[in-house]
Amino acid sequence: MNVSDKYRTAWESYWSETSDARGEAIWDSDPSLSAAPHSELLLQHADPGRTIVDLGCGNGTQTRYLATRFARAVGVDLSHAAVEHARRAANGAPVEFRQLDLTDTDAVRTLHQRLGDSHVYMRAVIHQSEPQARPAVAAAVAELIGTEGRAFVVELTSGTRDVLRRAASEPAGPPPKLQRVFHHGLKPADADDEEIPRLLAEAGLTVLADGETTVPQTEHLTDGTRIDLPARWFVLARA
Repeated sequence: MNVSDKYRTAWESYWSETSDARGEAIWDSDPSLSAAPHSELLLQHADPGRTIVDLGCGNGTQTRYLATRFARAVGVDLSHAAVEHARRAANGAPVEFRQLDLTDTDAVRTLHQRLGDSHVYMRAVIHQSEPQARPAVAAAVAELIGTEGRAFVVELTSGTRDVLRRAASEPAGPPPKLQRVFHHGLKPADADDEEIPRLLAEAGLTVLADGETTVPQTEHLTDGTRIDLPARWFVLARA
């Protein structure tokens, strides 16, 4: 099942109204806080000689880092505007970006056929996907890694809702970058905690390692505290 026009439009409008400035998107954290430690966890189970595909790459900040740790990095995103951001920011870096709907089974299969079994990096995608689309997103991970690849998936947990409620109840209202997320109708931490591991298992994935973490944001509360969203990470292989 493909994503709805409303969901696609929400992401297109968000990225169309986002500047190229580093950190303008609330989740555009420095790779030292995201892709770098995540790569260390993934590389305990994964061959760096393989391609890695960054699902939901946004403006490509993490993808460009992944290209320094793996043989090749490909970033894909539902939003055409996000892919254009990523291509501009690449500035000659050896990365590839393309628009892809992860719920388009044929398109995902075609990408797998072109790249072969690859590793996958997916940071906070399932939790805010539409409920009916989440199984297909998990299935896309399984399709792309095949039998030889490995995946690193990190998803927000229900604890994020408390953090966001606190941020939204600031005296001056939600911080600007968070307000933009709400304005475009995006829904962080929409999935229940037990839903993510269930979807991964139903997609034919087995957990090699997992743990608790946070997803650092580029926004702060009025007291200067950085907004860090509670999350859980998984290193996955085909069962």
